Amino acid sequence: MEYPSRLIEDAVNEVSKLPGIGKKTALRLVLHLLKEEATSTKNLSHSLNQMREKVKYCTICNNISDDEVCRICNGFKRDKSLLCVVEDTRDVMAIENTSQFSGIYHVLGGVISPVEGIGPDQLTIIKLLDRITAEDSIIEEVIFALSPTMEGDTTIFYITKKIEKIKVKVKVSSIARGVPIGGELEYIDEITLGRSILSRTVYNHS
Repeated sequence: MEYPSRLIEDAVNEVSKLPGIGKKTALRLVLHLLKEEATSTKNLSHSLNQMREKVKYCTICNNISDDEVCRICNGFKRDKSLLCVVEDTRDVMAIENTSQFSGIYHVLGGVISPVEGIGPDQLTIIKLLDRITAEDSIIEEVIFALSPTMEGDTTIFYITKKIEKIKVKVKVSSIARGVPIGGELEYIDEITLGRSILSRTVYNHS
């Protein structure tokens, strides 16, 4: 593709690095920004820079946060005996949108996937086990809300075995499989996801 300006080409190349955006879409977005008032582009750049510089990860659950501890972990009305384990922040948002869960979360930062070179040590599994075994822990149930894929099931199996080894009396469950096999949690409609949380089942790895 021929570009009228090297600056336009550079901008298109950067925008097209975003997931799901090809060169044609990137060009359309760049040309749109070029036609907008200069303040629009400056505001966008400022917001992105602020996000990169100031967004933190909660020191307790690893969720994205503006502060050291996120609003969910700090919430007085949250049931801290229920701990929901998810893959990433998008899953927290999806479950929160159902308004069916009042517990707390733990964000793993991914799932075990040998094909992609992701092992247990690259996830926040040790931090999760530390939360469960902490002296002041009141966690009674660990709910796995991972996408129903082979990688998700492998991760649940691995963590469940670890929980069994530390011999802590906590109930282990997973969300009901009203969620389609192979589906991504963030794309499930809120009603189905909410019902799967409410009708969760005890996890059996045998």
